Amino acid sequence: MLKRLFWLGVGMAAGVVIVAKAQSYVRAHTPDGARQFVLGADQDNVTVRTLAALWEDFNDARERRERELSERYVTTPR
Repeated sequence: MLKRLFWLGVGMAAGVVIVAKAQSYVRAHTPDGARQFVLGADQDNVTVRTLAALWEDFNDARERRERELSERYVTTPR
């Protein structure tokens, strides 16, 4: 179990580094108009915005699944 968590963490860290490097490459090698199309108007906080959106999507999915399981398995006393 700990090995899986370790490799999951390594994979996530590698993903963040790769995305950051790709964004800096795009920022350095594209004209401003194309950069704004790809990265948006706020180009300095793309990584933070992306991680925040992923976290929000994860929480939404978790809450939906929790409600679904609660409706299915939690019985209300009569």
